[in-house]
Amino acid sequence: MRRSFKLLAAAATLGLALTGCGGSGDSSADTAAPASEATGSVGVFTWWADGSEKAGLDALVDVFKTDYSDLTFDNLAVAGGAGSQAKSVLAAQLKAGTPPDSFQAHAGAELQDYIDADQLEDLTGFYEDNDLTSQFPADLIDRLTVDGKIYSVPSNIHRSNVVWANVDVLKDAGIDPEKPAEDLDAWIADLEKVKKSGKTPLAVAGSWTQVQLFENVLLASLGVDGYNGLWDGATDWKGEDVTKAIESYKTVLSYTNSDRDSLSDWAPATQLVQDGAAAYNLMGDWAEAKFTLDGDKAGTDYTYFPMPGTAGVFNFLADSFTLPVGAPNPAGAKAWLTTIGSAQGQTAFNKVKGSIPANTTAKTDDFSEYQKSAISDFSKDQIVSSLAHGAAVPVAWLNELSTAVSKFGGDGNVATLQESAGATAEKFAE
Repeated sequence: MRRSFKLLAAAATLGLALTGCGGSGDSSADTAAPASEATGSVGVFTWWADGSEKAGLDALVDVFKTDYSDLTFDNLAVAGGAGSQAKSVLAAQLKAGTPPDSFQAHAGAELQDYIDADQLEDLTGFYEDNDLTSQFPADLIDRLTVDGKIYSVPSNIHRSNVVWANVDVLKDAGIDPEKPAEDLDAWIADLEKVKKSGKTPLAVAGSWTQVQLFENVLLASLGVDGYNGLWDGATDWKGEDVTKAIESYKTVLSYTNSDRDSLSDWAPATQLVQDGAAAYNLMGDWAEAKFTLDGDKAGTDYTYFPMPGTAGVFNFLADSFTLPVGAPNPAGAKAWLTTIGSAQGQTAFNKVKGSIPANTTAKTDDFSEYQKSAISDFSKDQIVSSLAHGAAVPVAWLNELSTAVSKFGGDGNVATLQESAGATAEKFAE
C-alpha cells in the first residue's frame, strides 16, 4: 500500500493508476436513497471559511441549492489555510464516530490515512451512476483510484508552484516584470535587488506556507526526477544535491518578511504584495481569486509565473470531497457530491476560486487569463505532487516534515533539517 503512494509521488505525469487497500462490506453509499430523493440537512466540512475561498464555496452552494431545493446546506467550515486547523478537528470527529455528511480533503496520498482507518465509503458506483469517468480525464481517474476503488470527487485542480509579483515594486527594483528569472540562482539575485530597493523581497506566512515554499525550492533545485525521488526513495535525503537544495531554501527564506511566523494563513502574505510592501509571494493559484476579488488587474497591478527553475512543471493538488462512513445523511451527501462533480458546479466554483475544473465538460470561456494559461499548462507540463497539500505523502509523514521545516525557520540548521527529513522518509518507507 505505501509503495503505491510512493509511486504516485514519483509520477512525472498523471497517467498512473494507484493500488492499495480500501474498506470492505456493504457501503452506505450504495444502499442510501438516490440523491434526487434526499431531504433534510447536509453538513459539509471544509476549511474555506473566509475571503476568496469562502466566495468560491458560496458559488458552489448556490448551484447546490438550485439543484436540490429540498436540501439545506449546513456550512461546517473551520478556518485555516490548507486545512491546518480543520484536519485536527475533523480527526477528532471521525474518531468519536460523529462524521459530517461530507468533508474536504486533498486528493492523493492524504486520503490514504482515512482509507486505512475504514473512514471513507467507496464511491466507484457513484462515479458510474453519474458518468464521471467519461467527464474527468482518464489520468486523473487513475490518480484517484486505489485498488480499483475511488473515494473522493475532486472539485478542482490547483497549482502550487506559482509566483505572484507586484509590477511596480519590480520596476522600482530594476526588474522587468515581463522577464522572470529563469532559474533559482537568478531569482535569488532578483530578491537581492528588491532588498536593496527597500522593500521585502518575498512574502510568506507561517506553518504550511513555508512548507510550500520549501517543496518548490526542492523542485527547482532537484528537478522533477530528484523531487519525486524524495517521496519514493530514489533520491537520498542525505545526498549533496539535497544539502545544496536546503541551503538554497535557507537563502530564499532570508529574504522573507520578519513577521512571517506571526501570519497564520496565506492571505496576509499575499496582501503584502498587493499593498506594494513586498515584491513576490510564492502561493497556490487560489491567490488569483484574491487578486480578482480585490479588483487587481493582471499585467497592470500584478504578474505571475512558475517558480523560477520549475517552468514546464505543474505542481499539482486538488480539493476533493468524500462520503464518510457513518454519515448522518448519505443521500444528501451524494447530492452534494453530484453538484461537486457536475459541469455547472465546477464552472461556478472554479471561476471564483482561481483553480481549473477537473470536469472537462465545464465551460471556461470567461475564465481569467491566468486560469486559461493553467488549463494549457496542465495539458502539456510534467506533473508532480504537492507535499504541502497532501498529494505527495500521507498526513502523518507531512506532519513530521512540517514540524522540521517550522523548526528550521527558527534555527536555520541545514544538517538538522536534512537529517530529520531523511529519518522521516525512512520511517514511512518501512
